Amino acid sequence: MTRHYKAEITREGRWWMIHIPELDALTQARRIDEINEMARSLIAISTGTPLAEVEVEVAGIVLPGVGDILAQAAHVEEIRHQAEEASRRAKNASEDCARALTKAGIPVRDIATLMHISPQRVSQLTASTP
Repeated sequence: MTRHYKAEITREGRWWMIHIPELDALTQARRIDEINEMARSLIAISTGTPLAEVEVEVAGIVLPGVGDILAQAAHVEEIRHQAEEASRRAKNASEDCARALTKAGIPVRDIATLMHISPQRVSQLTASTP
């Protein structure tokens, strides 16, 4: 049966301090990518639970004066995802617009001027498969 624990992470010097509140236990890791493994090992040793049955959720990584960097990183990732989605929509809209204008007989140079892109880009947009 898998047991779930939360870990609270802080920074002390060059170490990430890993606190497991449920056990009031503490360990450390040199790098963020080591946190889960170190926390799971601590829990397995402290409770006698097989390592394969231990799951850890990092509740937060808090730096004084900075805040929860885990939450900040998640926010940045969400913004990046939104930007990628907006870029995809802009590309599709650009292709649709360039194709419609080309079909309407508008010269490539005029389409480029209207869309604020190069004539070469207009050709690329209209050459791509709809």
